[in-house]
Amino acid sequence: MQIEPECFTIEDYLHHTFSCECGRSHHTDVEKILISQGALERVPEAVEELGYHHVFLVSDYNTYQAAGERVEKLLRDRNQACTSYVIPRKIVVPDEHTLGELLVHFNPECDLIIGVGTGTINDMCKFLSYQMKMEYMIIASAPSMDGFASVGAALIVNNLKTTYNAHVPKAIVGDVDILAKAPMNMIAAGVADILGKYTCLCDWHLSNLVNGEYFCPVIERMVRYSLKKMMEQVKNLKERTPETIQTVMESLVLTGIAMSFVGNSRPASGCEHHMSHYWEMKFLFEGRPAVLHGTKVGVGTMTAIRLYQKFMESEIDYEEAVRRAEAFDFAEWSENMKRTYGAAADGVIANEKTELKNDPEEVKKRLVVIREKMGDIRRTVSDLVPKEALIRGILKDLEAPVNPLELGIDCGMVSDSIEVAKEVRDRYTLLQLLWDLGILKTVAEETAASFQKEMEK
Repeated sequence: MQIEPECFTIEDYLHHTFSCECGRSHHTDVEKILISQGALERVPEAVEELGYHHVFLVSDYNTYQAAGERVEKLLRDRNQACTSYVIPRKIVVPDEHTLGELLVHFNPECDLIIGVGTGTINDMCKFLSYQMKMEYMIIASAPSMDGFASVGAALIVNNLKTTYNAHVPKAIVGDVDILAKAPMNMIAAGVADILGKYTCLCDWHLSNLVNGEYFCPVIERMVRYSLKKMMEQVKNLKERTPETIQTVMESLVLTGIAMSFVGNSRPASGCEHHMSHYWEMKFLFEGRPAVLHGTKVGVGTMTAIRLYQKFMESEIDYEEAVRRAEAFDFAEWSENMKRTYGAAADGVIANEKTELKNDPEEVKKRLVVIREKMGDIRRTVSDLVPKEALIRGILKDLEAPVNPLELGIDCGMVSDSIEVAKEVRDRYTLLQLLWDLGILKTVAEETAASFQKEMEK
């Protein structure tokens, strides 16, 4: 059976193994996707059909009120055993402390974890269930991010934002009536997370061109189809119509399925996400209030588009790029990581010792390929990266930020994030390309200054 994104419903991706033109087979272990009005009422039935008997229900202060309390009542009315734990905070950090808290309150008689929430709750329940060799379900409280169906769990461990391999949920529930009541900034965050696919897909193409990284055109079509469907509805978002909210949620879930097909977040996460992760860590270290993941990704997408524009305008001096590569000083670089990453620097430095992304010989090897394929690279960027005005217009219409400084990220942090966010992941993106070409620092400073000037108008 072949994948046909333009013809499939979201359920068509379940219960099949697809032979693909990329040479691999694709499959997801998600068994149920319930996205509709009134979907919450079907949770007890789904639990029974999947063969589970005792639920560990996880929510936080906000999500318990939005949906968790209702789910608990529905389960108990059906005489289904339920141990409920509500994290007693409005802002939850997915770190070792919170995971330990969940473990302390876990009832060993439970055979299924159900998370009620979005990014943080989903990631923690995904990771905890995987480590405990059991399954989980996620009930979305808002259509705010695309990780519901992915295999990765993004956690902050040893102060570093790290994505761990885990597994997909057995079921995803999105009650459109509940999703439509989510704060508009959370709905806008979901839209922004999808908009980030423009730049992340271009990054994926870049790595395929430069490194020969695995690339699947069918999975790219899946992601682009989710983007297309969302773009068709974006003008109706403020009305929160059931059709519009359902489309956004399905687009987010479809993107997650694409990630599960690949086995990592490559089809949905590029340099716009890496900058978002860096900002998240910096805010956490400074004790500042968290910003929604998708909100940061939207601003990261605006930043990435501007960086792509800078790249397209740049004349490349390959001999100078080689000289810069050969002049790489690991000790000096490490000191910069300590300045920028603070408590997370040791993890970043350890990663580089293993990955050697910035090793002079590795950079020089890539420069040979980049020089040979620069025409293809520039054509790819020209074809795939949208105009800044398009993304700006959508975000502005939703009253979402478009400039990093609107989030309280000052000019220095903008420049730092562009320069060092590539160290968050061992993944080739535009940021590493700019480093290889020897122009990352200059482009970072110019881009940060352009955002500062924009705010001063």
